[in-house]
Amino acid sequence: MFTPLGHEVRGWPGRIEGDRVIQLAAQTLESFFTGGGKARDHAEYPLDEVRLLAPVRRPPSVRDFYAFESHVKNARAVTGRGEVPPEWYELPVFYFSNPAAIYGPDDDIPYPEGTQKLDYELEVAAVIGAEAKIAGFTVMNDWSARDLQRKEMAVGLGPAKGKDFATSLGPVLVTADELGDLRLEMVARVNGEERSRGNLGELYWPWETIVAHAARNSELRPGDVIGSGCVGTGCILEHGDERWLQPGDEVELEVEGIGRLRNRIG
Repeated sequence: MFTPLGHEVRGWPGRIEGDRVIQLAAQTLESFFTGGGKARDHAEYPLDEVRLLAPVRRPPSVRDFYAFESHVKNARAVTGRGEVPPEWYELPVFYFSNPAAIYGPDDDIPYPEGTQKLDYELEVAAVIGAEAKIAGFTVMNDWSARDLQRKEMAVGLGPAKGKDFATSLGPVLVTADELGDLRLEMVARVNGEERSRGNLGELYWPWETIVAHAARNSELRPGDVIGSGCVGTGCILEHGDERWLQPGDEVELEVEGIGRLRNRIG
C-alpha cells in the first residue's frame, strides 16, 4: 500500500517496478486478491515521491505463531520455565493479535501505558490471498510489553495486553517466487546498533503446515496476517540484558529480499 507524498493518507495498493509505483485498480490489497487489480496506466508515481504504508492496514485477523525452536528454548531459559514442552513439537501454536493496531513503515509506535519492559520481535509474516493461499511475505514486528505479558501468562492465558497495542508490517509484500527458497537473513537494529540476527530458514514448522493449521476448523480470508513468531535471538528478552526500548529509540528490522521496516518509539 502507498500514498503519494503530500496527499491524505488513505492508501492504494500498488506494484513496484524499478523506481516506479503503479496504482492497481482496487481499493485495498484484500480486494485486489479477490478480483481487482489491473494496472491503471494513468496512475503511476516515482517511488521516491510516495510513502509506503503497511501492506494490509486493517487485516481481517492476525495470527502470530511460535515456530522457531531456538526462540522458544532461549525465552524459556531466560524466564526460568525449563525445557520446551513436548506438545510444542506436536503442532504449531499461535495467538491472536489485534487487527486494529497495525502500523506501517516509519510510523511512530506509542509507548504503551503500564510497561517498563518494551521489546521488539524480529519476524516475517505471510499474507493470505485468494483461495486461502499465501500471496506474499512482509517484515513483521510483534511489539511486546514483557512485564504485562508475564503477569497475564502466569494466570494461564495470553499474551493479550502485553501484545495488542501495536504490530508493524512492511515495507512491501513480496511473493514467494520472487524470494526463492525463503532462507532469508533477518537482522534487528536499535538506534543503528545490531541487536539480533537470524534466518527464516530456521523455522521448525514449514509454512504449509502453519497455514493448514490456521485454516483447520476455520476460514482464512484475503488479507489475513500469519506471523512466523520471533526468530532465535530476535528480541531483547532472549538476551537477558534488560536493555529495554525507551521513548525516542528507533528500531529497524531488515529481512533479505523484503526490505527494512523502521519505526520510532513515541
